[in-house]
Amino acid sequence: MKNFNNIINVFKPRFRSNEVLANIRNILESGWTGIGNKTDVFEKEWEKYTKLKNSLFLNSATAGLHISVEVLKKFYGWNDQSEVITTPISFVSTAHCIIYSKLKPVFCDIDITGTLDPKKILTLINRRTKAVIFVGLGGNIGNLKKIKKICDKKKIKLILDAAHMSGTLYNSKKHVGAESDISIFSFQAVKNLPSADAGIINFKDKKLLNLAKKFSWCGIDKDTYLREKKSKNKINMWEYDVPYLGYKYNGNSIMAQIARVSLKYLKSDNDYRRKISSIYESKLSKNKNIFIIPHCKWSSRHLFSILVKNRSKIIKKLKEKKINPGVHYKSILEFSYYKKKSFKRSKDMSVSKNFSKSILSLPLHTFLTKKQVHKICDIINDNA
Repeated sequence: MKNFNNIINVFKPRFRSNEVLANIRNILESGWTGIGNKTDVFEKEWEKYTKLKNSLFLNSATAGLHISVEVLKKFYGWNDQSEVITTPISFVSTAHCIIYSKLKPVFCDIDITGTLDPKKILTLINRRTKAVIFVGLGGNIGNLKKIKKICDKKKIKLILDAAHMSGTLYNSKKHVGAESDISIFSFQAVKNLPSADAGIINFKDKKLLNLAKKFSWCGIDKDTYLREKKSKNKINMWEYDVPYLGYKYNGNSIMAQIARVSLKYLKSDNDYRRKISSIYESKLSKNKNIFIIPHCKWSSRHLFSILVKNRSKIIKKLKEKKINPGVHYKSILEFSYYKKKSFKRSKDMSVSKNFSKSILSLPLHTFLTKKQVHKICDIINDNA
């Protein structure tokens, strides 16, 4: 069997197994593993930690992205010609969710932070533009505040794809997300707040939350836990209506319990990631052949990414030493499905094209040691 302990991967989740397993045992013995029970508890704990409102725990951030667009389209009556501006430098879910909802994705170029360029957003807005999906790449805020002002002025909705942003702060206290109409966070296994796989969505408007609850539970107006625990008429508690064609996107109590434990350690884990990132910066910043993607001070630091001209060579040299970096991300527009479509985009996509061919994510997790970081940096400096 391959010994993975000798390999340094780009990600390595830290689960507090003993603490998690003890709590999961209680859930299994209760006989209630689905919606309610611990999903409700986690939503409250998340809101207390972030100061965000109107939470809905889901089975993934991808589900959250789809629900966010679907709910806005339904609530505001958008037609199928409506456009949503987003970035090509993201995981494909960001763009998929727009197409799932039969809307038109419009791809905007990025700036040096790897996030949307506000000046280029302005060139793409027209009467069909209904929303902007901002992706906080690696936990970065970029020019989110400027984009928020643009959305407010143009009266379009701001969706924050915060998959990488659990624990990202504007300062030492204010958590990211409250500025957006909808924000979506990922708790997938390798994210900063890991469950096995889950996510959460936060709404500024509670009316959207109420609609999202139905959409995430097959269009049903009352979930099983709500009918069981809160029904006044126990004889008819099985009754429900299906006012919408919904999806099976609900989170479950086992994933919520894992996330509850991870939330307790989010601050300390992110502090460690910031310390590791500062070592990378100090060791790589003097190399003129390396461009370090700038981050805000209180970024969650889900990623530490650099731009290099000879990415393939560096990956080869790192792998020879059992070090596995990552690429976050290849441009969505370079995948075959998106290549064959003529999606609208910025006239100048030069920054995103450069990122796509030269971005490299270095190992970053709480198991990584200072000695290992120095080793990684030495290999990169010698080959960049």
